[in-house]
Amino acid sequence: MQGVSDSTNVLNCNAERQIQLAKLLKPYGIEIEHVADNQTISGSFFGEREAGLIRNKLLLRHDTPVHSALHEACHYICMDPQRRAKLDTDAEGDYDEENGVCYLQILLADILPNVGRERMMIDMDRWGYTFRLGSAKAWFEHDADDARQWLQSHHIIDIEQLPTWHCRQ
Repeated sequence: MQGVSDSTNVLNCNAERQIQLAKLLKPYGIEIEHVADNQTISGSFFGEREAGLIRNKLLLRHDTPVHSALHEACHYICMDPQRRAKLDTDAEGDYDEENGVCYLQILLADILPNVGRERMMIDMDRWGYTFRLGSAKAWFEHDADDARQWLQSHHIIDIEQLPTWHCRQ
């Protein structure tokens, strides 16, 4: 779902945001692993600045976009335990899970200080995520019932669209 359009104007995972992400993702068992600037990010499916994911380790540089960090973390949260146990770079997953991942990353962005859902959706559009209705906001507000229901059916969010702080079982 990603390609680069206006990638220079997105929020990145500076040191403070990496600490915030570590606190946010701790209940899921996800650990942040910092990668030095200009070093290759192991476990990155898309390469370049994109977050890496190896088992429960989320690998981030200071120039890794926050949307990428949340997207990969949400893949970990949304995948079944068998895939999670052998996870290395490629989260795999199907169409429904991918939609759930995008929806959850927007919800979790609301909990991150100085990020929020509005900025997350703007950054997703700037990076080149594609949605049938043309923008992340239009999709989230008018076309994501299936994603919300998928997350609820796997007990990842509750009926009020709040995280349960549990990974998919």
